[in-house]
Amino acid sequence: MIWRSPTHKPSARSRRTRGVLLILSTFLVASALLRFGEGVGRAFARAPEATEESSTPSTQACETPEDMKALLDALQERGRMLEERETALRNREQVLKLVEQEAGQKIAALTTAEEDLRRMIALTESAAENDVAQLTKVYESMKPKQAAALFEEMDPVFAAGFLARMRPDAAADVLAGLSPGVAHGISVILAGRNATAPRR
Repeated sequence: MIWRSPTHKPSARSRRTRGVLLILSTFLVASALLRFGEGVGRAFARAPEATEESSTPSTQACETPEDMKALLDALQERGRMLEERETALRNREQVLKLVEQEAGQKIAALTTAEEDLRRMIALTESAAENDVAQLTKVYESMKPKQAAALFEEMDPVFAAGFLARMRPDAAADVLAGLSPGVAHGISVILAGRNATAPRR
């Protein structure tokens, strides 16, 4: 092994070798830069084409005037249908209100008629009661034989009704003047009424 001192200088051959290597490295770097530049240039050259290609579908995706017109027509038709439906609902509501008013008027008229009928019935019953009461007094004031002759010809139920209203002494005198069969029938009716009458 040959020992060299630290102060030993490289020979001329080694300096030439390093110079050649430096030149080759420079050429390689320059070649790589040129290739990279060409690739970048091609990329920039293709960029407008890609932009045009990418913009073409968006242009095609835009709606045409015909499409816009069809959309507007559809919206107008839908608005017209909604207006017709709203008008129909309003008309139906008005009809229902009229029907409700007529029903209310009819109910009021029926209520009034019912009240009038009740008053008429009450008046009729009152008049009939007055008539029966007056007729009962007439029978009570008659002689027993005359009253018995009239009661003999009456319907037993009708005769029993009058006798029930008469004073007990007057009714007893009339019953005494009746034939046994008629008196028995009227007595049975009176007994039945007394049996079903509420007791205190």
